[in-house]
Order: sequence, then C-alpha cells, then structure tokens
Amino acid sequence: MPVRHNEFGQSIGPEVPGWTPRALPPRRVIEGRYCRLEPLDAARHADDLYAAYAQAPDGRDWTYLFVERPADLDATRAHLECAAQTADPMHFAVIDSQGGHAVGTLALMRIDPAHGAIEVGSVTFSPLLKQTPMSTEAQYLLMKLAFDELGYRRYEWKCDNFNEPSKRAAARLGFQYEGLFRQAVVYKGRSRDTAWFSIIDSEWPVLRTAFERWLAPENFDAQGRQRIALDKFRLPRAD
Repeated sequence: MPVRHNEFGQSIGPEVPGWTPRALPPRRVIEGRYCRLEPLDAARHADDLYAAYAQAPDGRDWTYLFVERPADLDATRAHLECAAQTADPMHFAVIDSQGGHAVGTLALMRIDPAHGAIEVGSVTFSPLLKQTPMSTEAQYLLMKLAFDELGYRRYEWKCDNFNEPSKRAAARLGFQYEGLFRQAVVYKGRSRDTAWFSIIDSEWPVLRTAFERWLAPENFDAQGRQRIALDKFRLPRAD
C-alpha cells in the first residue's frame, strides 16, 4: 500500500473511512459445536469449575494468573462471584456441549470501542478442556464475535514473557508477536515483562476459514484426534 503524506510532506497512516466506535460485547450465550460460552455465574458454574480445576495435581496452571488456584469450593465461589461482577474483564464459562458442565473460563478485557481494540485474557482452562476441540473453539467463538459481529479492528493476547505455553498457544491460534513490554506489571509480588500478540481484521478471514476447517467433524478421527493441525489450514491451498 502506498504511503500517504499530509500537506507538510509527513507520512501518515491509511484512512479509515466511515469509522465509528464499536459496540461493547454483549453478555449472552455464544453457541458452538463442541462448547458454548455462558456469561460467568458463580451460582451456576462454581461447583463444576471447582471439580474441573481439581483435576490438576497442583497449581502450576495458575502461576501466571493474577490469582492462585482457590483452595476449596467456598474460595472458588468467592473468586467467581468477584469475576462475574466486572464488565471489563467480561468473563465467560466454557461449557462442554456433551456433558453440560463448565470446564474453564476466559474473558474479553481492555475493551476499547473507540479504537476497535479488544483483548482475550484470564484464560483458565482445566485439564478437561486443555488440548481439546472445545479449547480451540472457545477462542474462535470470541474472535468471531469481536471481528464479525462487533467489527473490531484489533484482537490482542498478552502474557508473562516466561509463560511459554501461553506464547505457543498464541502462535498456534494465529496471533502475531509484536514485542516485549519490559516491567509492565507487578503481580504476586514480582515483576512481569509482558509479551504482546495480536490479530488484525485484515488477517481474520484467512484465520476464520482455518478455524472452521480445523473444527469440522471430519478433521477428527474416532478417538477425537486431529487429522490435520490448525496451522496447516492457514497455508495456501493447492487447489
């Protein structure tokens, strides 16, 4: 794209014709094939989530979150009650469509309607959700909401730079690494360098097609194992 210049000869960014602020995300159920997302509700989801998180042998999945794993059901309920009350972050429970149980949570956050930017974060997936079609579909459903329904321009992912699983997940999902914000956060009494990733609206059509092809039932064998990896669907098709 040719670089534009103003009357002073300075380089300026491309026009965004007709831009208006985007709407805030709705607090509603989002249906998928393998899972659905429900606005977080401690009364509905606490028992399931406590049982799901208890499947992990220790609290290592919570090391890079801003809270530690709740010690018992009462602590889980209290944690979820606080989370459910916030509009930003806006937390969703991930519900297994087969069993109907909550198996994890994630949130939309740092919501910036004026500039069309939004972040997915607070991803707290139990062992029942990790590395399943549900976990990928949950991410896809929020991306689809942001880009296709709400018309956001930018979708972000941020994590502690030491959180290697999170960085691998971002790359697998199609996020582009943007850089490191040094000493960006203090949490749990320690400093965090934050790795930034994003997807922008021009990249979304290719990613959306890849997600839909990966999530198709024919991409999984009888044991539920993928036949083709997600990143392979982002390559140009031979036909």
